[in-house]
Amino acid sequence: MQKEIIVLIGGPGTGKSTLINELVARGYCCYPEISRQVTLEAQQRGIEQLFLEQPLLFSEMLLEGRIKQFENALDEPENVVFIDRGIPDVVAYMDYIGDEYPEHFTKACEDFKYSKTFILPPWEEIYESDTERYENFEQALKIQKHLVETYKKYGYDLIEVPKDTVENRILYILDKI
Repeated sequence: MQKEIIVLIGGPGTGKSTLINELVARGYCCYPEISRQVTLEAQQRGIEQLFLEQPLLFSEMLLEGRIKQFENALDEPENVVFIDRGIPDVVAYMDYIGDEYPEHFTKACEDFKYSKTFILPPWEEIYESDTERYENFEQALKIQKHLVETYKKYGYDLIEVPKDTVENRILYILDKI
């Protein structure tokens, strides 16, 4: 069986981490979203919102971490690896805020390709802001638009996961792989 590196994408608060946590509970190899860790580490250094205060530094750190996740996924003994957010997310967020970024951001999107991309749609009923998620729901909708445009630009076919129970969303994803 060929290695499947599957990425779950979607704007903030669409349920990605919940699905990753459930996949882990079912014994699947999964890599968590790393932006929360980067944000928490910056907050411990006194930077409240690194993405807002130093977006390029934040994005560089995310890009490095997501490339490492991809490379680690290739080395996993499991044939299927799920990742919460992918490399093109970094470009999508930079485009969302309108900042420029170095060429190696684009090159990384071209060099590291996921097997399948599942996108979770914005879902206002489950959306929650917290200390690491500063965006409101309207901003989440704009981010979603940038994610769709960016992944399509890099040739991905996006598989939309329906709004449903966690169980049914997991079954939908597993059925598609």
